[in-house]
Amino acid sequence: MQQMLTFPEAEALLTAGVDEAGRGPLFGAVFAAAVILNPKQPIDGLNDSKKLSEKRREQLFIEIKAKALAFSIARAEAAEIDRLNILHASLLAMQRAVEGLAIRPEQVLVDGNRCPKLALPCQAIVGGDGTVAAIAAASILAKVSRDHEMQALDERYPGYGLAAHKGYPTRAHLAALARLGATDQHRRSFAPVRAALG
Repeated sequence: MQQMLTFPEAEALLTAGVDEAGRGPLFGAVFAAAVILNPKQPIDGLNDSKKLSEKRREQLFIEIKAKALAFSIARAEAAEIDRLNILHASLLAMQRAVEGLAIRPEQVLVDGNRCPKLALPCQAIVGGDGTVAAIAAASILAKVSRDHEMQALDERYPGYGLAAHKGYPTRAHLAALARLGATDQHRRSFAPVRAALG
């Protein structure tokens, strides 16, 4: 695994990496995480969560939480996604994650092309989850936290297959929507859910 790139300014400043998980699903909250890594406790193998196996994500999830100087996991609910739209709900979840940090960072690096509203210097980095270690760590915390919730909600909402597809619009999920209708956790602003309700 190649070494994650670091930005020169990130080495001099206390930096939080931020990323979200769950923009594409039809069901449930969008999650975000903010992580301030400890340079004295490096973590090997950090990468964009989508490029890691589920087993490796779970291992890193535990290691990041144990070694980070600070981390925070936040969310925006399905109702907020419907009210704000998914982009603005994702930014709100990111804002909540940064505000939830026990240590105030000096700067924030966010995966993507938009920064949330913060009273801190912030830089958006397209593909940052594959190039900046703190953002990669945030992507893992957000992804694994959301996956854990989908596994728990699978028991509360049987028949939809949430543990398998995590709320994404798979063929099985769309078939379940057509058969069972939408739950209170489905995102009504998303076209497949509107169609199921229609």
